[in-house]
Amino acid sequence: MDKLKYALIGAGGNAEKKHIHGYKNLDDVEVVAICDVEATKASAMAKRHQVANVYTDYRDMIEREQPDLVSVVTPNFLHAEITEYALSRGVHVHCEKPLSIHADEARRILQARERSGKQVMIGLNNRFTNEAVYLKKWIDEGHLGDIYSAKAGWIRRAGIPGRGTWFTDKDRSGGGVLIDLGAHYLDLALYLMGLPDVHYVAGRIHQNFVHTTTRNRNGYTGIAGGLFNVEDAASGYLGLEGGSSLALDFSWASNIEEDRFYVELMGTRGGASLVNGVLKLFGEQDGICLDLTPKLKLNPNLQLVNEFRHFVDNIRHGGHTLIAPAEDGVYFAQIVDAFYESAASGMPVILQAPQSVTLTR
Repeated sequence: MDKLKYALIGAGGNAEKKHIHGYKNLDDVEVVAICDVEATKASAMAKRHQVANVYTDYRDMIEREQPDLVSVVTPNFLHAEITEYALSRGVHVHCEKPLSIHADEARRILQARERSGKQVMIGLNNRFTNEAVYLKKWIDEGHLGDIYSAKAGWIRRAGIPGRGTWFTDKDRSGGGVLIDLGAHYLDLALYLMGLPDVHYVAGRIHQNFVHTTTRNRNGYTGIAGGLFNVEDAASGYLGLEGGSSLALDFSWASNIEEDRFYVELMGTRGGASLVNGVLKLFGEQDGICLDLTPKLKLNPNLQLVNEFRHFVDNIRHGGHTLIAPAEDGVYFAQIVDAFYESAASGMPVILQAPQSVTLTR
C-alpha cells in the first residue's frame, strides 16, 4: 500500500502534542514537511521528528510537496484561508477547531470542499475520547430517552492562554473563552444530543481578569500591556428543538476551588455526566435508581476510535461517516455568531430552523 503524504501547517503546541504524533504513528502515512511562519519553530520540530523538509509559506509547501493531506494548526483566523487553498489544490484537510471564526467562512469551506471532492475533518478531539464514543453509543441506543436538559462548561481557576498572544486578540482568535474552550465542551454536548436545531441563543460575556498576568495557564506567558480584547468568561443558554435546553459556562480564570470540564445530560429514561474525564450513567431498574460507572480506563491500551486513523481510513476508502465533518463547523459557528450578537445587544437572538449550511437569519 502506498503511503499517504502528510504535511503539517503550524508548529505550535497543539501541533506538537497532537497532530505530528498522531500521523507519525500511522504506518501508511509519511510526514513529508512542516510549515510555520517562524522558521526556527518549524526547523526545531522537524529535527525532533526527523522530517526532511521545512517551509515558511504553506502555498509553497503544498505546490512543491503535493501532499495528500495536511493538518491546519494555526491561529483561528487563518483556518479558512489555508483550508480553502489546500482544497483548491486537491488536498484533504484536518483543521483544528474551530473550523472558522465566522459562519460565512465555514460555508465557504463547504463550497470549496464540494468543488474539490476532497474531505475536511475538524480536530474535535473530545469527540474521540473513549468516554465520548461510549456515551454517544449509549445515547443512540436510547438509554437516555429524550434529552430535555443539558449543561456544558469548562471553568478554570488559572487558564488564560497568555495576554497579548493571538488568543486574546479578537481579530486573530474570533473571540475568547467561548470560541476556545466552548469548541470542546459546548460542541461535545450538542454532538451527544444529536446536533439539535437551536431556536434561540442568550449569552453574556465578561472581562474579569483582563488586567492581570497572574492567571495564565501553565506554560503560557503573558505580555504586560498586551492586547486583550476578548472575553475571559462566558455564560448563556440555548433553547433547542422540542423544548429542550442547554446551559453553558466557560471561563479562563475564576475564583473557584478547582478546574472543572463537564457535560451533564438529563433524559426521560436516564442521565449521564462526564466530569473531568469521569463518565457516570444514571437510570432506573425495577423501580430502583441505579448509577453506573463504565471502567474504560482499566485497559490503558483501549482506544475505541483513533482520530487520525479514522480520517485516513475515510480518505482511503470513503463510504464512512466522519465523526467531525465540516458541516458541524458551520453549525457551531452559527451558534457562536449568535452568542456574541446576543452578548453585544443584551437580548436573545432567534435562529431560523431547521439549521443547515445555507442558514441565514
